[in-house]
Amino acid sequence: MSKSDQCGLVIVAHTGDFVWRAGGAIALYASRGWHMKIVCLSFGERGESAKMWREPGITLEKVKAARLAEAEKAAKILGGDIEFYDLGDYPLHVPQSAFDKLVDLYRQLKPQFVLTHPKEDPYNFDHPYANRIAQEARIIAQAHGHKPGEGVLGAPQVFMFEPHQPEQCNFRPEMILDISSVFDQKRKAFECLAAQEHLWEYYTRVALNRGIQGARNSDHKDMKYGEAYQRVFPSVGGQLV
Repeated sequence: MSKSDQCGLVIVAHTGDFVWRAGGAIALYASRGWHMKIVCLSFGERGESAKMWREPGITLEKVKAARLAEAEKAAKILGGDIEFYDLGDYPLHVPQSAFDKLVDLYRQLKPQFVLTHPKEDPYNFDHPYANRIAQEARIIAQAHGHKPGEGVLGAPQVFMFEPHQPEQCNFRPEMILDISSVFDQKRKAFECLAAQEHLWEYYTRVALNRGIQGARNSDHKDMKYGEAYQRVFPSVGGQLV
C-alpha cells in the first residue's frame, strides 16, 4: 500500500473538537503522506460559540459561517481534508441521509484508523452520540448485505481521543502519541479558533502533561508534547512490541 492510499478518518461532533483532541495526530500523519479526512457533524454553533453570541447583532448564520471559516483554516494548517455535515448541535441529531453518507464515506476511503470521541461524557451529550454514529457507521460499512456488490470495509482500529475532563468520562489512556514534531502546527490551529480562545492554554498544558508521561514511560526521552488515546478494540498482530 502506497502512502497515497493510506487514510485516517476523524469524526467529531463540533468543529473545534478535531483541533483540541486530535490535531497532533492529523498533522503527524499528514506529514507522512496520509490522507487525513475530517468529518464535522456540526459547527458547534449553539453550544460551543459563547464568545460569538455576546457580539451585538449576531445571528445563527453568522456564527455558523465564522466557525466554518475557523475550521477550514485550522484544517489547512494541520494538513487535513475537512467536510461539514451541518447537522446542528445542542442537541446533535444525525438523520438517516447523513448516516448513509457517512457509511458510504467509510467504504470510499477505507481508512486504516478512525479517531472519535469517547463513549461517555456527562458534560456534553453530543460527544458520545458522535461516538455511537462513528462506530455504527463503521459496522454497517462492514456488512456484506448493505448495498450488496459494493466492496466492504475491513476492520479499522478505532481510537477515542482524550475528552475535556477525562476523569469524568471513564477515559483511560492506552496510547500516548508523540506529537512533539508537529505541536507548533497544532498550536497555530488552536489560534484559528477565536470563538474558543479560553481553551488555547488549557490544551497546551494537556499536551505538555501527556508529553511528560510519555517520556517517563518509554524510550521517547525527547518527547515534549503528546496526545492520549483509548482503544475500542484490541490490537492484533504477531508480536507484542
